[in-house]
Amino acid sequence: MHHKDMEVWKQAMELVYQVYKIVETFPKEELYGLTSQIKRCVISIPSNIAEGCGRFSNKETSRFITISLGSLAELDTQLLIAQHLHFVDDITEVSKQVDKVNALLAGLKKYLEKDS
Repeated sequence: MHHKDMEVWKQAMELVYQVYKIVETFPKEELYGLTSQIKRCVISIPSNIAEGCGRFSNKETSRFITISLGSLAELDTQLLIAQHLHFVDDITEVSKQVDKVNALLAGLKKYLEKDS
């Protein structure tokens, strides 16, 4: 299956769009700090899904899904930091998207490992 056809990739892309809207409101002095780190994390998620789908084994794909899960956990932490630093007031919607992507990634990983 092509990565662009996968629901997990589509939802990870939606997360990218949501996060980019949020970080636009961060203080300019955070451009090379938390803003940059958050952008790298969120971009890593669909990118690793795509790279994993480009591999020809479930084991390799699973490895890249694991990397995506790690980036997602890192993003979740950074969003909480941003909220605690009052860079953003409410992360409820983006947190729901993080949870949705997490569930999809975990399900895919379980499927890939079962099929290996």
